[in-house]
Amino acid sequence: MEAMYKLQRGDEVRVIAPSRSAAILSTDGIALATASLQELGLHVTFGKHIFDCDMQQSSSIDARIDDLHEAFRDPNVKAILTVIGGFNSNELLPYIDYELLRQHPKILCGYSDITALAHAITAKSGLMTYIGPHFSSFQLRGLHTYQQDAFMQMMMQAEPFSLTASPQWSDDEWYIENAPRTYYEGQWHVYTEGVAEGRVFGGNLCTLNLLQGTPYMPNISDCILFVEDDELSIPETFARDLTSLLQAIGPIRGLMIGRFQRKSGMTEELLHFILQKHPQLADIPVMYNVDIGHTQPLLTLPIGGRARMDTASRMLTFIEF
Repeated sequence: MEAMYKLQRGDEVRVIAPSRSAAILSTDGIALATASLQELGLHVTFGKHIFDCDMQQSSSIDARIDDLHEAFRDPNVKAILTVIGGFNSNELLPYIDYELLRQHPKILCGYSDITALAHAITAKSGLMTYIGPHFSSFQLRGLHTYQQDAFMQMMMQAEPFSLTASPQWSDDEWYIENAPRTYYEGQWHVYTEGVAEGRVFGGNLCTLNLLQGTPYMPNISDCILFVEDDELSIPETFARDLTSLLQAIGPIRGLMIGRFQRKSGMTEELLHFILQKHPQLADIPVMYNVDIGHTQPLLTLPIGGRARMDTASRMLTFIEF
């Protein structure tokens, strides 16, 4: 898979809302996220329909498709950021003009519910996509340096680079002004030792599973798989979702599991109990507590790209992105 265009200072970034609406964001949050991207040298523009808002805090399929197609069609737009996650980006998949996207390749980045959209575009258009910060993620203050540095390395740098754990992480209402913040020591933990190199796929586990049995699921066997879930996923649902995905895709080369939100009830003991049910995970490198998912900060993953994981150094190296 070919590497995507690398952003340069002055490039235009379009914000679209393929899942929930930007109407749920505060005016101050939008201003702060915009200013953060401008400080990185990027010019921010917005889709026509991002503030449309229906009974499910989203907008019509037609409106969301229109903004997606317009962003890819516009020659001035070099990258596309999603506003935020949600529950319904998979509604769009039958209506996307994947040939249009193939002819006008653009960076597309978001996470959570955007996992479905990103993997469908990779499967149907052959484009690398990215699981990483939303537009709204750029509101983050405190821990934002790790997140922004990882994003900009992925989007602006051509040479391979390596990441280790963020020094600290948080799981709080960081998007609310003056909300109390609690920071924890950051460290990636090892379940099975080893080194692996392979294609990168994954993101939000329950969302990725929505693509099983559809034409929008890429062939992700033999990959380095990344999975995470939010506070709505209790250990039992994470366990069955992981089982379903591993049964569907066949052997993988490595597994990296994102940090669990504290409300999920997941513990290290429970996670080990779940992982021990899968014999293949005893023979490949597995790390957990990784900087992906619904805690902060986030690193950025190139879907369809290539990476190497090394448990001895607790390091992830991006090779093709």
